[in-house]
Amino acid sequence: MKNIRNFCIIAHIDHGKSTLADRLLQSTNTISEREMMDQVLDDMDLEREKGITIKSHAIQINYKHSDGQEYILNLIDTPGHVDFSYEVSRALAACEGALLLVDATQGIQAQTISNLYLAIENDLEIIPVINKIDMDGAMIEEVKDQIIELIGCKPEEILLASGRTGIGIEGILQAIVERIPAPEGDTQKPLQALIFDSVFNSFRGIIVYFRVLNGVIRKGDIVKFVSTDMDYEAAEVGILKLKMTEKKEVGAGDVGYLITGIKNAKEVKVGDTITLKNNPTQEMIKGFQEVKPMVFAGIFPVNTDEFEELRDCMDKLQLNDASLTYELETSQALGFGFRCGFLGMLHMEIIQERLEREFNQTVITTVPNVSFIAYTTKGEKIIVNNPTQFPDPVKTDRIEEPYIKAQIITKPEYIGNIMTLCLGKRGILLNQSYLTTTRVELQFEMPLTEIVFDFYDKLKSQTRGYASFDYHPIGYRESDIVKMDILLNGDKVDALSALIHRARSQDFGRKLCEKLKELLPRQQFQIAIQAAVGAKVLARETISAMRKDVTAKCYGGDISRKRKLLEKQKEGKKRMRQIGNVEVPQEAFLAVLKLDD
Repeated sequence: MKNIRNFCIIAHIDHGKSTLADRLLQSTNTISEREMMDQVLDDMDLEREKGITIKSHAIQINYKHSDGQEYILNLIDTPGHVDFSYEVSRALAACEGALLLVDATQGIQAQTISNLYLAIENDLEIIPVINKIDMDGAMIEEVKDQIIELIGCKPEEILLASGRTGIGIEGILQAIVERIPAPEGDTQKPLQALIFDSVFNSFRGIIVYFRVLNGVIRKGDIVKFVSTDMDYEAAEVGILKLKMTEKKEVGAGDVGYLITGIKNAKEVKVGDTITLKNNPTQEMIKGFQEVKPMVFAGIFPVNTDEFEELRDCMDKLQLNDASLTYELETSQALGFGFRCGFLGMLHMEIIQERLEREFNQTVITTVPNVSFIAYTTKGEKIIVNNPTQFPDPVKTDRIEEPYIKAQIITKPEYIGNIMTLCLGKRGILLNQSYLTTTRVELQFEMPLTEIVFDFYDKLKSQTRGYASFDYHPIGYRESDIVKMDILLNGDKVDALSALIHRARSQDFGRKLCEKLKELLPRQQFQIAIQAAVGAKVLARETISAMRKDVTAKCYGGDISRKRKLLEKQKEGKKRMRQIGNVEVPQEAFLAVLKLDD
């Protein structure tokens, strides 16, 4: 066990984690030249295109140190995006050390800091590495000063490297062996292993990735998952090279995989503890929590007869991504579909993209919203994930909405723009501090509702892409939330309803009505578009009727002939308005997502 090292790489998006991992694997000959490609651990097309890690990976590296001993290094890769921070925290709990990677051209950014705090909470040994030192814009000395100020290390402890050219890779491998402590654990104790990830294989079922803290897991053992309280037979255990390598047993301190033939993703929870049925451990590994979705949206098939097909696709997707939750939903405007819960906006975008790519499903996504808590006058607590679940305002005592703490790092010249943006989104400024003369950190408390729409795009455009943003939830607070309906000729369109703060409702309603006026096709009768909260109409637009010139054939003669034709037309219009209904085109549902505030 003294020759095992478990470590991960933490960094902001795009600071070169995956490229550095490639070089580590290449320089230790873990991967042959034939298998080598860029971002070898990112095996999803989407990950390669967007240049982000969505699903974390683990791989074992064998390294011969200059002292002549062979070491086993387990690299547990983590996703870098804020939506997946729970997965990151579980991956960190499976490690003893972390490489803190900072881009020499960018310096420290918001996620670097938040992931670093997660690592410090887990008592990890941190090895600072400055990456991309071969780039033209590299500011090595400045970035060194930032790191020293952030973690208080000595200048000589900071390693310089370039993932692209392979400079400094040998130094990193030596530092991992020398600085990161060997895992502690006892092979004689009852089995206690932490699940830090799971992947779905269509032939073998769900493959569980785990780190053994105490005890030994052997092929053929009857294992028990503590939080779900279910037993399985370990059909295969082994270690993770680029391909899975079967072993008879995996002992304390090591990282491996387990195949039991589970087919249901809900039975495997990240952060859960694995133990043996006949000799169970008495304590669960701390830090386990159910993954809670933060953002909710409806997903509907474009053709209503494709609903069954969409259901199959959602089932398959959930096997691959256990943090996706969904339930059936019906809408008068869109037919049958699903109400889905996502970890955040990026997660929602990825699921939508995967449905289109991997399953050829074209879907409509309704306005994303967050989960509110409503308390009735009788003291009941109702969780509201959907505008249709919103209770009657007369019976409601109060409503609470989720708040987040946001951390934005930017250049000083953009402070004004960011303040205007965040305060306009009901943010409260907590703190403003200069990290260096050219970088400032702003901390806000904001309602999550305000971030769900287009906050991130606006932040990037207001700062010309020079701001980095990170957030984490801090609980629920009381708020004045109302349900706004859109009425077309007096009929509610449920797919366009939104839960919104009362102060913003009038402005939002007016813009939405204007947008719908542009998008709805004109009919033979007049259409009234109204935005209303309860019985109070906040905004109205009218689409006037198309009109045929019925008097064209009357030339000269008595005025009463013309009037008779016009009266007849008027009667027809009146009747048509009573029976005519308004078809809402697909673009109208998407337009709500792209409203400019």
